Amino acid sequence: MPEEQLQAQLESLHQTLNDPDIHLSAEERSSLEALANTLEARLLVREADEDLANDPSLVDGVNLMIEEFSERHPTLAATLQNVVQTLSNMGI
Repeated sequence: MPEEQLQAQLESLHQTLNDPDIHLSAEERSSLEALANTLEARLLVREADEDLANDPSLVDGVNLMIEEFSERHPTLAATLQNVVQTLSNMGI
């Protein structure tokens, strides 16, 4: 079930990245795209039933993004907060 939640949040992140009304700097966009790629990789590993090592740097990185986006992009920050919660539910 957490995998489905993470997939939904990943789709929301992709929608945000593709939304022409959301203006992101090149650095912000690059960071979010890297996060999306990492999350997709996590889902693929999970689907293959491979063990996931606890990766606190992933969660720490997302938490930093939440801080960065909270003022200018509160909806995006909320999506990222959901990602952190789902990763926590998955034991990551």
